[in-house]
Amino acid sequence: MAAHWLFLGFLLLGFGGKTETRLSVKEKLNNEVVSSHRDLAPDFKEKYFKQVLDHFNYNSLGNGTFDQRYLITDQYWEKGNGPLFFYTGNEGDIWEFALNSGFISELAAAQGALLIFAEHRYYGKSLPFGKDSFNIPEVGLLTVEQALADYALMITDLKQELGAQKCPVIVFGGSYGGMLSVYMRIRYPNIVSGALAASAPILSTAGLGDSRQFFRDVTTDFEKFNPACREAVQGAFQKLSTLAQQEDYRRIQSAFSLCKPPSSPQDIHQLNGLLRNAFTMMAMMDYPYSTHFIGSMPAFPVKVACETMLNGTDLMSALRDTAGIVYNSTGQLTCYDLYSLYVECADPTGCGLGFDSKAWDYQACTEIELCYESNNVTDMFPPMTFTEQQREQYCGKRWGVVPRSGWLKTQFWGDDLSTASNIIFSNGDLDPWANGGIRKSLSRSLIAISIPEGAHHLDLRESNPADPESVIVARKMESEIIAEWVKAARKESS
Repeated sequence: MAAHWLFLGFLLLGFGGKTETRLSVKEKLNNEVVSSHRDLAPDFKEKYFKQVLDHFNYNSLGNGTFDQRYLITDQYWEKGNGPLFFYTGNEGDIWEFALNSGFISELAAAQGALLIFAEHRYYGKSLPFGKDSFNIPEVGLLTVEQALADYALMITDLKQELGAQKCPVIVFGGSYGGMLSVYMRIRYPNIVSGALAASAPILSTAGLGDSRQFFRDVTTDFEKFNPACREAVQGAFQKLSTLAQQEDYRRIQSAFSLCKPPSSPQDIHQLNGLLRNAFTMMAMMDYPYSTHFIGSMPAFPVKVACETMLNGTDLMSALRDTAGIVYNSTGQLTCYDLYSLYVECADPTGCGLGFDSKAWDYQACTEIELCYESNNVTDMFPPMTFTEQQREQYCGKRWGVVPRSGWLKTQFWGDDLSTASNIIFSNGDLDPWANGGIRKSLSRSLIAISIPEGAHHLDLRESNPADPESVIVARKMESEIIAEWVKAARKESS
């Protein structure tokens, strides 16, 4: 931690160290980055890599392969000399991450890097068994370990193919992708020289921490904007609970514009989950400009949500309209289908929809621990538990598996990272995932960067005139640290 603050102190001294110059600092830094890279949109080529199906069992599938998608551009690369920047793809279509991680492209342009975004097995178009990929036992090859081995093999082979054997590799990732970047540096330090892990909840997903933390921190985002916002949300949920106890399902249908009236406690549970998920998404995506990442969001969605809650004439209809910021951003839905807009799964924060949601549900049933709960005391949501026992019951029924509690901690060190090196852990204070990750520097090369006005991996997004100063400073720190890692790696290999 001391090393981190020392570095930041030098950085601020370099800016002049005067609080009255902060606006000009922001303008100067932002103008430098935005004007330099505005016209340097990456020219990605979509390709496929022949990937090994099972890296760890020589008998089950022999040397069987599948086509793993990746995106690549060499438009910035100092051929044969510049570093390789590699994005460790996470739970979705790789184009979504490439198009929403513009800082990595800006950094590649500045440092002459070859840029690759790799898609995670079982997501997007990288389906090892095609339409049968989510059958049992085919889905069993969806593990963190297999994904890391995929990336290690892809990096090694592509470096050979492209004449980049001497080019240092830096891995990048956000959220689960950030976790994978940490794991790549830990597991394959012979291949990876450093990692930038943005919003990577490596502690909470390993079963470390407080199960109440996530939804407490979602609530804090709204409460910070206006304490009355929390009170309004709690009041709306209380009204819904009262009507549900009275089994006044027609009134609930009318208040929330549901396509069908609920008819059971399970339907009310589903409605509560759908509504809670909307607040989760707005807290994660609380960016200072509108975005189209995991759906469409207005600028400052937490602010928009609270204004909607507080300006409504009726609390329940206001809650409906607030959820509509997420589920009906186009305004085209005339009613809400409870079971098509939100799917309950082994991740209480939401799995999404489609094939990608199946893959994440399976991972949450095996290695990724997400036993988070809301309780209406430390948060503003209805009491909704998801205990280890509930997880085990759900996962046994859905996938025929028993979750391995503590496995990620055993495999990837949990909070005992002192012997690791060259990892940046960046987190935004607005991000409910942040406190499930590393918030304090652990050594001179295990560096935590906090972004007070940052939501979920804001630092990986492309530079924007609306960026807060804290993310501009964070990106500058990240850029300088990574440049030092590349320089040191070249020196070691020479």
